[in-house]
Amino acid sequence: MPESDALDRDAADPGHRELFDIPPAQGGSYPEVAYFAGNSLGLRPKATRTELLADLDAWAELGAEGHLDAPRPWLPYHELLTGPAARLVGALPVETVVMNSLTVNLHLLMVSFYRPAADRFRIVIEDSAFPSDSYAVRSHVRFHGFDADDAVVRVRPRPGEDCLRTADVVDRLGSDVALVLLGGVNYLTGELMDIPAITAAGHAAGAVVGWDLAHAAGNVPLSLHDWDVDFAAWCSYKYLNSGPGALAGAFVHERHVKAELPRFEGWWSTEPATRFEMTPESRPPASADAWQVSNPPIFSMGPVRTSLELFDRVGMVVLRERSIRLTAYLEKLLGSVTATRALQVITPADPARRGAQLSLRIGGTRTAGELAKRLRFESGVIADAREPDVLRLAPVPLYSTYHDCWRAAAALAQAVPENA
Repeated sequence: MPESDALDRDAADPGHRELFDIPPAQGGSYPEVAYFAGNSLGLRPKATRTELLADLDAWAELGAEGHLDAPRPWLPYHELLTGPAARLVGALPVETVVMNSLTVNLHLLMVSFYRPAADRFRIVIEDSAFPSDSYAVRSHVRFHGFDADDAVVRVRPRPGEDCLRTADVVDRLGSDVALVLLGGVNYLTGELMDIPAITAAGHAAGAVVGWDLAHAAGNVPLSLHDWDVDFAAWCSYKYLNSGPGALAGAFVHERHVKAELPRFEGWWSTEPATRFEMTPESRPPASADAWQVSNPPIFSMGPVRTSLELFDRVGMVVLRERSIRLTAYLEKLLGSVTATRALQVITPADPARRGAQLSLRIGGTRTAGELAKRLRFESGVIADAREPDVLRLAPVPLYSTYHDCWRAAAALAQAVPENA
């Protein structure tokens, strides 16, 4: 397609690029990068700097009194994030909390929800789970005295396929499974799992079902409460654009927040109204706040709050609709490139089965990292490489453009020679 077609589409279907800082290009003929690594680290909203500096100024001006007297008081600061985070993932406020990092949250939640017995002790994950999830579940089964190679069940795609089938996941949910913990959107392939169907099947098999939503939160609409998910966790530095290492989120279904579950506790696990009575025993609230341990880092919460407010204003339904259009356009452009090159899209073709990502498997001897560097320094296109042979392109609906997609396809056509 001609470049003019992409520009016309941007005029008719603009996103919110003007709200973000777009890095300068280090190669190519355009001043800004075409950024497709938002599934690794989202771009910075322009409002983040101003609002974070305002929180820092409150510290300078008020010292410890900022806990109560800052324009955004620090003592209840995390509550500013609860409502927007709950709306983002389709939860109730009492089910949602922003805290810690993703894997720390998974560990804290598995303390409560992985409760193995002699005949029901296995954890089901996808074989292509992000390594951190694999490490976390293996450490928990070892902590409970089981053999990790036996207790962790890795569900694989069928031979010759790259993505999981829901039926194959469901078929493995037997009476020996204590916990199902899958990625809502697979980090490698971009496949969107059927969260409600797998959750229902897991419950029917007597298992607890949790989800890692690192690549789903801010990417696809979620309804965790209505889907009856037991627990979930997500990071906020990818599609939520809250900065490297930003605070993560956690969800605990309403039916569990009043239950007497085992749980690690700390200073912030107790009722706020009684926190400063300094009693030796915690009185946890009947909410996800009870899973908090330490007092929250204010200057890390600020960028998350800024981003969540942006999602509240724009709305996930609107973003998802643009995401489908944008990803389909990139897919069409890539079709003409991959037809004559050693490149294969491994992300599902059905828009309902994918998020804002298309993953390409690279044939030949070139590695994904080598190709990503060439795209960056020769064409100003930033893609994400997963070695050895997968290049991930994420057209993020908040700030990516149709012209970015056109540039990515043109850059790939230039960088990868046609088949001999």
